[in-house]
Amino acid sequence: MTAYLDNSATTKPCDECVSAVTNMLTNDWGNPSSLHNLGIDAMKQIIISRTAIAQSLGVSREEIIFTSGGTEANNIALFGAVKAKKRLGKRIVTTAIEHESVLQSAQQLEREGFEVIYLMPDKFGNITKQQLFDAVNSDTILVSMMYVNNEVGSVMPVDQIKRAVKRAGAPALIHIDCVQAYGKMPINAKKIGADLITVSAHKIHGPKGVGALYVNKEANLTDQNFARIFGGEQEKRIRPGTESAPLIAGFGSAVNALPEYNLQKNEITRLNTYARERLSEINGVRFNNDENASPYIINIYVPTFMRSQTILQELSANYGVYVSNGSACAKGKKSHVLTAMGVDDDTLDKSIRISFSRYNTKADVDLLVDALKELIEKHPME
Repeated sequence: MTAYLDNSATTKPCDECVSAVTNMLTNDWGNPSSLHNLGIDAMKQIIISRTAIAQSLGVSREEIIFTSGGTEANNIALFGAVKAKKRLGKRIVTTAIEHESVLQSAQQLEREGFEVIYLMPDKFGNITKQQLFDAVNSDTILVSMMYVNNEVGSVMPVDQIKRAVKRAGAPALIHIDCVQAYGKMPINAKKIGADLITVSAHKIHGPKGVGALYVNKEANLTDQNFARIFGGEQEKRIRPGTESAPLIAGFGSAVNALPEYNLQKNEITRLNTYARERLSEINGVRFNNDENASPYIINIYVPTFMRSQTILQELSANYGVYVSNGSACAKGKKSHVLTAMGVDDDTLDKSIRISFSRYNTKADVDLLVDALKELIEKHPME
């Protein structure tokens, strides 16, 4: 028996996704840009997927640009938005706990002369709307903020960004990284006032290697702002090159297979509550996120002399339990999220992330807790 509890890193592709990818590789395998029937059939599947993603965000399909994933979409969004607005100001507002693809892009923009404000979280990873209002001024050209933090699950005040921008009289574009929120909570681009939204397939039981960027057509952003590669007419010249039709079809199928939001949230919330109750049985375990966080993510300190990387390797090799010690993109580096939250070095070294999907059960939680109990008993604090 195994328990996969690392769904914030990636999710198992659903049957609908696998079927769609297989069909594109075996039947509709033509180049979507070709004008013969094989190409037209492939393009039809791309249109179906683009429509599904657009409808899930409450936008038109012409506003969806396919990318290789969330990282590329975030890069296109930040550099494109700043290029479009650079004559109107120099300030960028983001947080210190964004995904590396946003943080490293922001750091590069700092080197290019822009002023970047990194909002700092509290001890549970929360950012307040007052921090946001205080940071946005009339010189702000971009606000980039994730909806749900990928390591501790804190929910950011993204619904307040538009108000902050309007109050400051700023020309800012609004980018929201929805990679961890997409498919898990309702997202309507118009209601939250977003100009740019990043989503990714492999976080919702779709394939790796494909994501999408929503670009608000009312913002009058052009390919000349966003293009970072050249050589074709695909994706409105923002991201040219032959589309990966199999991955795009898998993405769309995963979107169409998503369960109803509230039903899924209720199930995950019950599982989260059960997990917190069971984990609380372990003497010395501390929660790094509070109960206001997304129910899909729990981050805990494990009371053992082992460091987190060793803990997760032991859980994997000896118990069949799969968790992580932070963002998979960090590849073992100390968590910049927990660091920004101000946790002590011992907590930083011995924390793990548990992340759920709709396929997880109480049996998975039981396997994790039993494994942790045994692991701590074998390797107690020195």
